[in-house]
Amino acid sequence: MNKIDLPMAKPQRNEAIPASASQGTPGTVFSILGAISLSHFLNDMIQSLILAIYPLLQSEFTLSFIQIGMITLTYQITASLLQPIIGLYTDKHPKPYSLPIGMSFTLSGLLLMAYAESFPVILLAAALVGTGSSVFHPESSRVARMASGGRFGLAQSLFQVGGNLGSALGPLLAAIIIAPYGKGNIGWFSLAALLAIIILLQVSQWYKMQQRTTSRRVFNTAPQARFSSKIILRAFIVLLVLLFSKYFYLASISSYYTFYLMHKFGLSVQSAQIHLFIFLFAVALGTIIGGPVGDKIGRKSVIWVSILGVAPFTLLLPYASLFWTAVLTVCIGLILASAFSAILVYAQELIPGKTGTVAGLFFGLAFGMGGIGAASLGYVADKTSIELVYKLCSFLPLLGIFTLFLPNTGKNH
Repeated sequence: MNKIDLPMAKPQRNEAIPASASQGTPGTVFSILGAISLSHFLNDMIQSLILAIYPLLQSEFTLSFIQIGMITLTYQITASLLQPIIGLYTDKHPKPYSLPIGMSFTLSGLLLMAYAESFPVILLAAALVGTGSSVFHPESSRVARMASGGRFGLAQSLFQVGGNLGSALGPLLAAIIIAPYGKGNIGWFSLAALLAIIILLQVSQWYKMQQRTTSRRVFNTAPQARFSSKIILRAFIVLLVLLFSKYFYLASISSYYTFYLMHKFGLSVQSAQIHLFIFLFAVALGTIIGGPVGDKIGRKSVIWVSILGVAPFTLLLPYASLFWTAVLTVCIGLILASAFSAILVYAQELIPGKTGTVAGLFFGLAFGMGGIGAASLGYVADKTSIELVYKLCSFLPLLGIFTLFLPNTGKNH
């Protein structure tokens, strides 16, 4: 494999450079952003395989919807509990080589999932993958910000789009490679994890050089927050409500969309997985739009449009035909996906100098809410019907009205 050329960035003279802000680079370092985005692509492609093979696991182990929700809950709760802790720790004690170490946990979980023979082992495998995510996301988000050259929204979108493209590709690969031949073929994807580890080792070398070229005194100097703790707390509560709206709705798609299509329209497993791929690909496209647009028109404007603006489409979805279901889910994916990059950068700028902590907190909340949503919606589906799940979830984007209570953080927000 050819070694990736990773340039060493130098700090600007007489400029305070927080450990978690990206002021240490004179310009956007696209080679680093590309490497970290590719790693995110491989990481989330692996993780999405777990969601994509739910119908196979249900058939092989005779699982209920609640048990399927428990797999998602185990994976996402593991990630959500550890991510803020890791982000807080690495803000004070950066660990460049934690990135390949985290990917090694993902590799272990992947191999265990491929050869699992019982439901508890499946849960253990999901927990290992969640642990890998808990290390990968806060630190890679920090690297993206360090390499942004001040274009924070663009950097986060490039980082996020890699993950979303990986999430979109996972179900398609599952339909082509795993569904026809059995879950044992998951083991082949360990090669993707190994590739990610190699890439992350090189990213870690750049990260380490970045630390060496910046004095410890300057590196740990962070700007003061512009708002009172009361305003910041109110803003974080609003962002929490918005994340709840976004990730509970996404949980209904990522965990149960294939079952919804199979039950309502009689699609095969492979056809349903292809529809899931189309939705997730739309999510990836929406993600890359949100960050750069937020840099230009403001994060708050993007949050308004991406949460509340998706409501008409979600309200129509439960009553649509198969064709219009596909069209509506593409619209939903494009619009809703633009929210996270804007929310994350908005939150990081509310609390300057705490990139890892904020990234860990918000990635953790995203995973946790997705897991709780999957388990809760699985319970509703078992007790009522999968169609009712989508009718109930269709109202969630209306919570976007709470964006009204977010403070304006300046001309770019």
